Amino acid sequence: MFFFRQPRSEQKRPEPRIPDGIKLYVIGDVHGRDDLLDTLCGAIDKDLAGTPSEHVSIVFLGDYIDRGPRSAEVVERIVSGATPAPVMALRGNHEAILLQFLEDENVLDSWRRYGAMETLLSYGVDLKEVLRGRNFDIAQAELREKLPLAHLRFFEDTKLSWSLGDYFFCHAGCRPNVPLARQQEGDLLWIREEFLGFSGSWDKVIVHGHTPAPEPEELPQRINLDTGAYATGRLTCLVLEGATRRFLST
Repeated sequence: MFFFRQPRSEQKRPEPRIPDGIKLYVIGDVHGRDDLLDTLCGAIDKDLAGTPSEHVSIVFLGDYIDRGPRSAEVVERIVSGATPAPVMALRGNHEAILLQFLEDENVLDSWRRYGAMETLLSYGVDLKEVLRGRNFDIAQAELREKLPLAHLRFFEDTKLSWSLGDYFFCHAGCRPNVPLARQQEGDLLWIREEFLGFSGSWDKVIVHGHTPAPEPEELPQRINLDTGAYATGRLTCLVLEGATRRFLST
């Protein structure tokens, strides 16, 4: 009797999965839209009531702040525990810039062009001189004074990446042909074209945000959850349980 084995290149790979008994809710870029996060948390509450799991976590992919009007409220919701489950918080490039600004006021010259003003306003910083392109040091000092210590610790404690089962979570993406354990901070926070155009694969499915798309992008090697919430009103969440995937959105 002869047995024919399918060539390795044609063998179907097992479906990616996370360990049994765990449910993950993975949320894309919030960008100051606490109203949408509130709605999404309500949807997660309802979803949990229907299918309870032993261990439930919410993974945020970063970019809590900037562009939308309620950055401080988004962070306060998370640090105060006003979410339906414990949180794993990853860092986005916008949080990295805020931390840089606290050390170097000159960072504001570029940061103010893509969202800093909304964040500073949400923390009660006076913007009159900043709008004129001056007195960045005063704005820096005012943010240092008005930023709650719990919020600062939150920003400082965010992680660059996290992994569970067959999934790897980060903000922007990964450098092709570099092992996941050796990915660099700059790529995890900022990469775009090299990552998005890569048709190969890693050892795990990359779940990321950073680059807005009209719909969540679900590809064999990556899943993009940034649906441009601050502009579109659509905040997207990926639900992972065992080998199943589904989406919730506002």
